Amino acid sequence: MFKDLDPILHSQLRLAIMSLLISVKEAEFTFIKEKTNATAGNISVQVQKLKDANYIEVTKQFKDNYPQTICKITATGVKAFEAYVKTLQEYIKKS
Repeated sequence: MFKDLDPILHSQLRLAIMSLLISVKEAEFTFIKEKTNATAGNISVQVQKLKDANYIEVTKQFKDNYPQTICKITATGVKAFEAYVKTLQEYIKKS
């Protein structure tokens, strides 16, 4: 029997954001935008969904008088990501 995939992580852009954050631990919004090639508006929506799920923390601050948004993966996010990857591996093994 196949396990359900985490619907929060099953979105392509949310999965891309989490994949970036799992490797760097934290990243500026502009870095995420550059790496994903997504629009700022779309990233904002997906970051909020990840934040609501407690998969990431978002810190807003100013750097040299410019707004700066930092995203950081949480312990909950790491566990969810690892579980998602494990479930995908199980899907592959069953095919």
